[in-house]
Amino acid sequence: MIKKIAFILLTLLSINLGFSQNTNTLTLSKFSQISVITSGPGEALYEKFGHTAVRVKDPVLQLDLIYNYGIFDFEDPNFYINFTKGFMKYKLARYPFYLSLKSAQQDGRWVKEQVLNLTQQQQNEFFKFLENNALPQNASYFYDPFFDNCATRPRDIIQKITGDNLVFKDDFVSENLSLRQLMNKEINPNTWGSLGINIALGSKLDKIASPIEYLYLPDYVFEALKTSKIMKGREEENLVKKSNILLDFEEKEAKSDAFSPFLAILLFSLLGIFITYKNMKNLKRSKWLDFILFFITGTFGLLIVFLWFFTNHSTAPNNFNFLWAFAPNLMVAFFLLKENPPKWIHIYVKILLIFLVLIPVVWLTKIQLYTYPMTPLFILLGIRYWYLQKTLKR
Repeated sequence: MIKKIAFILLTLLSINLGFSQNTNTLTLSKFSQISVITSGPGEALYEKFGHTAVRVKDPVLQLDLIYNYGIFDFEDPNFYINFTKGFMKYKLARYPFYLSLKSAQQDGRWVKEQVLNLTQQQQNEFFKFLENNALPQNASYFYDPFFDNCATRPRDIIQKITGDNLVFKDDFVSENLSLRQLMNKEINPNTWGSLGINIALGSKLDKIASPIEYLYLPDYVFEALKTSKIMKGREEENLVKKSNILLDFEEKEAKSDAFSPFLAILLFSLLGIFITYKNMKNLKRSKWLDFILFFITGTFGLLIVFLWFFTNHSTAPNNFNFLWAFAPNLMVAFFLLKENPPKWIHIYVKILLIFLVLIPVVWLTKIQLYTYPMTPLFILLGIRYWYLQKTLKR
C-alpha cells in the first residue's frame, strides 16, 4: 500500500510540475505512435478488473507519455462524501510511461500494448484531444464503474477520432451476459467485496449487455480492438497495427477470500436453524436471535433505500435485495425484544415470508441475480419467519 501511495504522489507531482516541453504546442512526427495499454488484474478490489490507458510515443520529440483516466481526485476535500453519494470524481493524469510500467512490474501485473493503425493526422487529433483533456480545468470527470471509466474513455476517444472510418466488430462476444455476470467473472462472488457490490446494486446490472457495453472492462476493450477494422481510403485494414507484450506475468486468479462470506453466512445460518429447532421443541422464542436477524436485515435495507433514492449511483435503483433486506425490520427488531410483541407483528412477518417466496422467482427469471453466498441466509430467514409468525400468533 505504501508503494502505491508513493507512486500516486509521484504521479501527481509529475502532473503539477509539468514536463520540460510545452506539449500543447507540439505536433507529432511521422515516427510517432499511439497505443492502447491494457494491464492485468491486481490484488486490490479496485484493481480486479484490470486497467486501460493510452500511450503516446514519439522518438523525434522524445515523448513517451501515458494518459491515465483512473486517478482518484484526492485533492477534493469532499471526496469520500461525494463517493458515497455517487459523485465519484476521477481525473485524467498524464505522466512518463516508465512510471506506469514500473508500478505494474512491482505488482506483478501483465501489460500489453496495441499500437493503433492511425494516420498522422488522426494521431495528432488524438494527441491534441488528450492534451486538452489533461488541462487542470478539464481533467476531472464523474466516474461511473460501468458506463464512464478508464476503459470506456479510450474507447470513446477512438470512436470520436476515427468517426465513420471505424468498423467495429463484435466477434469477441461469445455469449449474452449481463453487466453483473461480466462483473462476477472478474471478481470471485465468494469474496466480501463482491458480496457488498452485489447487495448494493440493483437490477439495471442484469439486463443483457450490448457488445459496446462489454467495453467497460479492459479485457474486452483489448479483444474489441484486436478484431475491429479501420477504413484507409477504400481499403479495410486492422485497427491494431501491432501488439506487444511489455510485461509477461501470469494472470492473477480471482480467488475466494480465506474466510469467505459463504462460509461465514453458512455457519451463522446453521446456528440460527439449530436455535429455531430447539425453540420449536421447547416452545420458546430466542428474542436475541430475532433481534439480530431483524436488525441486520433492516440495516442493509436502510442502506439500499439510501443508495436507491438519495445517491447518484446509476445502478443502485430498482434493487430487489429489498425482498430480504427490508428497512422497517430495523424498527421491528426492538419490538421483538419484548416478551409479548404487538399483535400486528405476526401479520408483518407473513408479508416478509411472501417477499422471500418472490426471491427465487426474481432470481430464476433473471430480473435480478442474487449472489450465491446469500442462499443459506435466505433459508434461515424462511425457517425463522415461518416459526415466528406461528409463535407470535399463539
